[in-house]
Amino acid sequence: MKKLVVALLVAAFAFPAAAFGADTIKIGFNLPITGDVPKIGEMSKDAAEMLKDQINKAGGLEVGGKKYQLDFVYVDNESKVDSAVNAAHKIIEGEQALAMVGPQASGRAIPAGEVANNQKTLMISPWGTNPDITKDRPFVFRACFLDSFQGPTAAKFASEELKAKTTAVLYAVDQDYSKGIAEFYKEAFEKLHGAGSVTAFETFTTKDVDFSAQLTKIIATKPDVLFIPQYYNEVPLIVKQARDLGFKGAFLGSDSWGSAELMNLCGDYCKGQFFVTHFAAAGAQGATKKFIEDFNARFNQIPDDLAALTWDATNMVLASIKKMGAFSGDLAKDRVALRDAMATMKDFDGITGKMSFDGKSGDPSKCAVIVKIDDKGQFTFFKSVCP
Repeated sequence: MKKLVVALLVAAFAFPAAAFGADTIKIGFNLPITGDVPKIGEMSKDAAEMLKDQINKAGGLEVGGKKYQLDFVYVDNESKVDSAVNAAHKIIEGEQALAMVGPQASGRAIPAGEVANNQKTLMISPWGTNPDITKDRPFVFRACFLDSFQGPTAAKFASEELKAKTTAVLYAVDQDYSKGIAEFYKEAFEKLHGAGSVTAFETFTTKDVDFSAQLTKIIATKPDVLFIPQYYNEVPLIVKQARDLGFKGAFLGSDSWGSAELMNLCGDYCKGQFFVTHFAAAGAQGATKKFIEDFNARFNQIPDDLAALTWDATNMVLASIKKMGAFSGDLAKDRVALRDAMATMKDFDGITGKMSFDGKSGDPSKCAVIVKIDDKGQFTFFKSVCP
């Protein structure tokens, strides 16, 4: 009996194929388990483990009339480009993976996607929003909207809901994600309010912890809103320093704010602020509510958008495996068949929204959610914005 190995981008060690039985589908995940943003890796892994256990306890995944147990493996990319690339090679070549899931962040997903596409192996990034991840890469997909949609959505929200006529931006120039969305936001805001409406467009580099020079310049221009498209470990430092320096305006964030760790670090400073993201845990209904309740019961914490998107991305791969039918036993052929099944997926009903692919692009048509951080520190639904 042929042995089937499916690796969904994220394993920490390259185990030999002989370690797995003939009735197993192996999936790997490329995650930042250590490094600057370990909460991203933790939430992603927890969601994947919960899904795997639920399917295995129910008898496994049925493919072509046969049940397979899932075996998920996790590779730590340390939130580094080189490590993400190495993880991709381990999963695709070392593990002989059928597919990869991850990396999450754009800066790691872009180079890992090049590896996957060159090896003609399906990759799906749950959270990577930069357009370059999937551009001209037929084997690379995502489970989220793009920054080219997110940036203008944030700019329109700042203008219409926050009544901002001027704005400033502070972002990390060495992060593909932050740089890309900052530029999309700036362009969109200036289209709404004209040249000069973006009063400051300041940068810093990853690992910086003192933003006083940039914030002093920003505050001097008196913007109505300060847009901060940064990760959960950077936002609290920026927000606290801005308030301490006298900034009285509103803060607006992007989906990188969505980590459960944000409020542990930011506290009262972030309450009352808004950000664009993928789902809101507070007030969720239906399948999303059940996911949140199951996750909280098992891990004693509310899942963030990383967990939800990982759940959806992994389920999309599993649905595509079922759709492709029985395995041929030829890894190269099965990789192409899986890619084709994913590319033609229609109306996948995920907990972060409905998703379809048009066969030409790995980018789903998908709505964004505006979240308000309430006075209890909860991420509450404010409104939905669709393409």
